[in-house]
Amino acid sequence: MASNPNDVAVARWPAILFLLWTLMGCAAFIMQSTQDVTELAKTDPYQAQIWSAMPMWAWISYAIAVIAGTLGAVALLLRRRVAVILSLLCVIAVLVQFYYTFFMTDLLAVRGFSTSIFPLVIIALALAQLFYARALDRRGALR
Repeated sequence: MASNPNDVAVARWPAILFLLWTLMGCAAFIMQSTQDVTELAKTDPYQAQIWSAMPMWAWISYAIAVIAGTLGAVALLLRRRVAVILSLLCVIAVLVQFYYTFFMTDLLAVRGFSTSIFPLVIIALALAQLFYARALDRRGALR
């Protein structure tokens, strides 16, 4: 990376934003995995049904996605090469998680295409983190 201190500071902004994003993902995982499904069913019975039926492998992939994404963002801030591997693991886990959501439930049929917009944003940001990590690694900015 460039030796100019301002360039280094500017280059850290994406990593900071990725870290904030992934921390929100961790919070969402904690809220969703500890949600009282009976209470949720009172306001959104369909969502409660999907979460109740969600297989353990999908919950595990969700956990891996948020943990790997967060650790990858921290590794980016620390300029560590492991950020590439963690970001790749995050992308894979996100895709596995949403495989369940979109191919093993009738969510799209029930709620429509608009339901997929936020998951597509999640996938796009996971890919952006991976591409950013790979770009830094190619430039020799990661050690």
